[in-house]
Order: sequence, then structure tokens, then C-alpha cells
Amino acid sequence: MKHEAYLFAGVALFFLLTDAAYIWFAREPAGIAALTVAFCMSSVISFFCLINYRRKGGRPEDRKDSDIRERSGIVDFFPPSSGYPVVTALGAAVIAVGIVYGVWVVLIGFGLLWPGVFGLVFQFGNREIR
Repeated sequence: MKHEAYLFAGVALFFLLTDAAYIWFAREPAGIAALTVAFCMSSVISFFCLINYRRKGGRPEDRKDSDIRERSGIVDFFPPSSGYPVVTALGAAVIAVGIVYGVWVVLIGFGLLWPGVFGLVFQFGNREIR
């Protein structure tokens, strides 16, 4: 993932330079905000890829002499059916409706959203990582 980290670092550098030029010449807040967010998002992706490379090392697909069977085995953990995504989606939908109809509906939506997000995050918290 080292190459991906360098790729997204280059994208982040491009957005940073473009943002600096845009701030200097345009001074328009919407474009400045969009370029700043683009810089931050590409920086986060680059940081994630770099940390994964340092933590897990190189992958077989990064080497030219690798073999297909080097990537065989357990792919990942895929959870069984869960009700938490439905609760989370319902909470987000109620929040969106609450933006139109009033703050009290938004509060109900947050009341639905937080248990759903909490359940998604901690549903498999005690599972051992291989």
C-alpha cells in the first residue's frame, strides 16, 4: 500500500497547492472550503494507506515475482445478518425529515441513530482478530 499512499499524498499536495492559489487569487469561501475538504480527505486516505503498509508490510500484488496462491486463505470477517444497519438508516432518515419539520423530530432521529451506530461499532468488539 506504499504506492497508494504516495499516490494520494500527491493528490493531497495538488489540492493544497490549488487551495493556496485559490485563496490568494479568488478569495471565494465556497471554493476554498471545497478544496480544503478535498485536501483533508486525500490526506486521510494517504495516512491510512501508509499506516496499513507499515503495520502489515508489503502485499504479494506489489511484487512482480509473486504467485496467486500467496493471497489465498481467509479473506476477512463478514458479519451475519444484523438489525443495526436498519436502525442507523432509520435514524438518519428521521434526522433528514426533522430538518424540514422541526428540531423535535431531529432529536427523535438522534435517539434512533445513536443506538444503531453504537451497535454497529461494538457488535463484534469481543471478537478475536486473527
